[in-house]
Amino acid sequence: MLSKAKIKFIRSLSQKKERYEQKLFIAEGDKLVSDTLTLFKCRLLVATPEWLNTHNTSQCKEVVEATRDEIVKASLMQSPQNVIAVYEMPQNVIEPEELKGKLVLALDCVQDPGNLGTIVRIADWYGIETILCSEGCADIYNPKTIQATMGALARVKVVYVNLAETLADINKPIYGTFLDGENIYDTGLTNDAVIVMGNEGNGISKEIEQLVTKKILLPPYPMGREKVESLNVAVATAITCAEFRK
Repeated sequence: MLSKAKIKFIRSLSQKKERYEQKLFIAEGDKLVSDTLTLFKCRLLVATPEWLNTHNTSQCKEVVEATRDEIVKASLMQSPQNVIAVYEMPQNVIEPEELKGKLVLALDCVQDPGNLGTIVRIADWYGIETILCSEGCADIYNPKTIQATMGALARVKVVYVNLAETLADINKPIYGTFLDGENIYDTGLTNDAVIVMGNEGNGISKEIEQLVTKKILLPPYPMGREKVESLNVAVATAITCAEFRK
């Protein structure tokens, strides 16, 4: 049975303040929890008997068998499924040695949780192991972000940093996407680099722009045709990463 106190506790983690005080976050859904259960430290697992009968939960600190109605009451999803996991936040820090010879993503105030989660998923697909987030980015542990990562967060390290200071100390090319940049398809690219992606409305900030060593453009086709003003940042990230990995 899932107590009212447990339901209140789970729902409280929808708030950023509570998540960071407790150093806990929520993952929901059959596939997401199945994919991440052995990759994060599980403080609490709440699931239906059917789900528990087909999964090994021995590594979880506490397991509560619950009815569907109880899970619905605790869930933050519009369409609750059969399991909710409360995980401990990994204490991510960045070491300069980790970045040597690797492609790194840097996000400058990407504020939409769905975009951030999708970018983490894109990074996982293209073998990018580290994402540097400015302090103005959305919270990676927002439940909407966690859902959008589809479990990729277990393989991609997301670190919040003073982005300007961190980029200034990185000894590798820094690429940024701009409307006045060089056509990405005509640009020499290297996989030992940083790719900076900017805010949904304002792009890359002036402070970070000064640190970019190569401006690149994702050109529309054909040039000069009337078109939308810009691409969604997650879509632009996918196209950019694909070209770097080509």
